[in-house]
Parts: sequence; C-alpha cells; structure tokens
Amino acid sequence: MDQVKAYDLVIVGGGIGGSALATVMARAGRSVLLLEQSEAYQDRVRGEWIAPWGVAETQTLGLYDLLREAGGHHLARHVTFDEHKDPAAAEAEALPLGIFRPGVPGPLCLGHPKHCQTLFDAAGAAGADTRRGVRVVSLKTGEAPSVVFEQDGQLLEAAGRLLVGADGRTSMVREAAGIVLHQDEPHHWFAGLLIEGAPGWDDDLQAIGTEGDFGFLAFPQGGGRIRLYGGYALDQARRFKGEDGPRRFLDAFAMRCAPVNRHIVEGRPAGPLLSYVNADAWTDEPFAPGVVLVGDAAGWNDPILGLGLSITYRDVRIVSDILKASDDWSPAAFAPYAEERAERLRRLRFAAKLQSALDMEFGPQAEARRRRYHEQGAADPTLKLHGVAVMAGPELAPPEIFTEAHWARVVG
Repeated sequence: MDQVKAYDLVIVGGGIGGSALATVMARAGRSVLLLEQSEAYQDRVRGEWIAPWGVAETQTLGLYDLLREAGGHHLARHVTFDEHKDPAAAEAEALPLGIFRPGVPGPLCLGHPKHCQTLFDAAGAAGADTRRGVRVVSLKTGEAPSVVFEQDGQLLEAAGRLLVGADGRTSMVREAAGIVLHQDEPHHWFAGLLIEGAPGWDDDLQAIGTEGDFGFLAFPQGGGRIRLYGGYALDQARRFKGEDGPRRFLDAFAMRCAPVNRHIVEGRPAGPLLSYVNADAWTDEPFAPGVVLVGDAAGWNDPILGLGLSITYRDVRIVSDILKASDDWSPAAFAPYAEERAERLRRLRFAAKLQSALDMEFGPQAEARRRRYHEQGAADPTLKLHGVAVMAGPELAPPEIFTEAHWARVVG
C-alpha cells in the first residue's frame, strides 16, 4: 500500500459540504485532501434551494459569487395556495422574499450536480488535492486519524490532523467514530422531480399548496425548469411507482386552488423521480477525537423545509472559523459548534413538524385546521413566526415559538 503525504484535513465526501469546506480551508493556506466516490455528480432530487439565511452564509464564506456565476438565480416571491383559498387572493398575498436578510434578494436556486461540480472545481483551484472515483476502504479515528482508499486500482493511505465526515446520511466517518445518530418517526412520503418545458411559470416565483390528498412545493431553476416536490400519506407508498409514475406525479399537480400549476402538468421530466419518507435525524455531538462531521453526516432536518443546504453552509462556516482561529483542533474546540447545531436543529425539527402537520396532512379535519390557521394568522401574525426560522434563520425567531404552547396555538 502506497502512502500519500500527510494533510491538515482529510475530507471524505466531495459534495456540497465537503467541497465548500475544502475550498475555504485551502484558501486559508491549509493542506486539504478531498475524496469523492462518484465520477460524475447525479441528480439526487435534493440540494437545490438555499434559504436567505443560508445565502448569507455563502456570502460570509466567499462562495456566493461562484454560485451566481454557475447559474444560481434568486426567487423573489412566495405564494401559498390551499383548497380553501381563492387562487387570485392567494396570488395577491404573495410574500416578498427579499425581506429576511440584508443584502440577500431571496432564496438562491442552483441545480445539484452543477452546484457540487462548481465547489469541487473551486477546491482544486484553491490548492486542495481533489480526487474522484475513490472508494474508501477503512478509516482510523483518534489522535492520528487516517484513511485507506482505492483509486484507479491502487490502494493508498493518507493521514491528517483532522478527518472530516462530509459523506452524507450513511456516513462511514460517523460510524467509524462511533457517533450515534438519532432519528424520529417519518410523517409522510415526499417525492421529487425536475421538469423542463414549463416557461409559463415565472422564474422568480416559488409556491406551495395542498388540495385533496396531495401537497406540493415548486422551486423554479430558470429557463423553464422547475424542481418539484409532492407529499402524500404514508399508506400510499406505491402511489408513483412504475414507468408511468412521473406522469401520474405531474398530473397530481392539477389543482383547482393553483391554476398556475397547469404549466407544471404540461412539463416534461428532466431527471429521476425519487420518493423518500420525511423525518429528522441528529447527533448529540458531531465530533470525536480526530473527527468532525458536517452536513447530513451530522444529522439532517425534515426536507419539507428545504433547509439541507442552509444547514450545511452554516456547518461549514462555523467549523472553518474554528479551524482558522487556532491550532487547537481537539474535541473541546468543537463544543461550541455542537451546542449551536443542537439548538439549531431542535428549533428546525419543531418548525418542520409544525409545517408537516399543516401542509402534509389530508382530509376534512386537516383542511379545517389549515383554514383556521390561515384565517387566524391573518389577524395574528405571531402564529406564523416559525416561518422566520425557515427563511431568516432559526436563531432569529423568538424562543417561545418552539414550545408546546405555540404548537397548541397553531395546530390546536
């Protein structure tokens, strides 16, 4: 087995979190090895919408201009449709999305494969040793962390001062470090699909809505392409299975409450249709001797809020700040990161459960609950303050929003 030189950081996972951290730390003069399993990034039906607070993190990290140059574009308006609302009234109440963070016009959208490739290339340009087509064979944690990997039929070993797990939900690094992942019960099914051929949908408009037994989210990517998500009950696991699944999925968007969805129904699939259950997962301490985790490897928020990228970029910003501030990379140095992340995900778990109860439960009782919520929320905007956590950042919402008392006010 051949030895690769020692590095300051060995990052396992060259997706958005790993490549962003590699770029930032290489720019800071640290030696970085970035290992990515795939030869080409694929559409994973997630990771394309950054909330305004996440966009602010990319600005702080010095990555925002890269994403804009790669084709990222901002959304300016949000409309909530619902089966009890008049469509014209819903559109007249469109929420401007540039109000949540100074200097941020709204959420930023960029296709996942291009997003990953842009950051991976940036890491290499900054001086990181970037490697593709890598299969990690074994990992060693502790005071002298290292990784054994196979590339082009050659077995290699690399040592680092710190091993970073940016390798997603089934993280090998997390498992090797013995870090426990907690996960709650799933609430509903969530399916996603990228479509093209929908130029009639305004490129700056995102929308959500619920009618009958289906709830939807739509985030335009520009040029007539829209990333779609649809939620449906857990007992309908096979609803969109089969060769005609994408067509039936698009047909589900034909709603009386959202006439604009006709542009979606007329669209064409431009990627895979994938379904998964919605749930949260978290770690108590996303670090161990010789190891720190970022992004989904450290736990994730229910995708109904679409905050995976925003969470990841804040992880990268906090961890990189710690790494740049001192040569003390011991577990104690990452305690503030763990404390902030635990509270951040606790608040977002609450917000996601609340949003799921409102938007992804179906039938007469659920419809009546949404009607009551929207009508009362018009008179008492504090009922909707969990939306501040989603758009502006969980730390900016009042702490009393994340309590059972607030749940009772909203859901009943």
